[in-house]
Amino acid sequence: MQIGSLCDNIKVNLNFGVGMKIIVCVKQVLDTAAQIQIDNGMVVSLGSSRIINPYDEFAIEEAVRIKEKKPDTEITLLSLGPEIFKDSIKKALAMGADKAVHLMDAKFDELDSYDLARVLARSIEKISYDLILCGRQAVDLDRAQTGPALATLLDIPFVTVVTGIDFSDDFQSVKITRQVEGGSEVRELPLPLLLTCQKGLNEPRLPSLKGIMAAKKKEVLTLSASDLDIETGDNRVVEKNLCLPPERKKGIILQGTYDEISGELARLLRDEEKII
Repeated sequence: MQIGSLCDNIKVNLNFGVGMKIIVCVKQVLDTAAQIQIDNGMVVSLGSSRIINPYDEFAIEEAVRIKEKKPDTEITLLSLGPEIFKDSIKKALAMGADKAVHLMDAKFDELDSYDLARVLARSIEKISYDLILCGRQAVDLDRAQTGPALATLLDIPFVTVVTGIDFSDDFQSVKITRQVEGGSEVRELPLPLLLTCQKGLNEPRLPSLKGIMAAKKKEVLTLSASDLDIETGDNRVVEKNLCLPPERKKGIILQGTYDEISGELARLLRDEEKII
């Protein structure tokens, strides 16, 4: 089926079938196990690997599991970032996604969460979808704002920190378990909607050799700001200065009677640590 144009000057054929259509938003981040340094107030991580945002991996895995239950499902990845993001897109395709849309333009650099969501919304507003899956948050900035903002701009319901997804027999509604303080709660909503995925939802798979080979033939559509016919605005987030936390002092072991220890402890807290 031919999908209409994303904007006036570009025609896009995503070849969607008649089954469920899932969009998964994917971000690439610095490996959380990487050794970093701070130089002139900026993170220096030359040679450190970059990975799919771990929470986004839960979203990809869940989409693939849904497709295993409903084989006519089609999974489209949506990622916004520079050229190096293609590595993570390829891995996500190898995990089982069908195709990808890569939003890449210098005008997208350093966008705040609202404008980032606005660009994502513009890219999918012409695409038919039933479900949008995002990670709970990105582990580099930890804002947890993009998913809810995207749902708001698309005017669809959303549920955050999801740990369980159970579809009805006809796949028209879904029972959602979400994490809350001290436990969990269950909600049931009709499609379409957006969910942000939390640890515990599933265990992401590693790409198989067959998946890696198949990913090389899958479509990756690259779109710029002009393709989307969108102005990104001036809402930017710029890191001015970063620093490592101060080194912790060596511990002190106090010895003596209880009165001597308590007196010395009070002195240290008052005179050296300035706490009391």
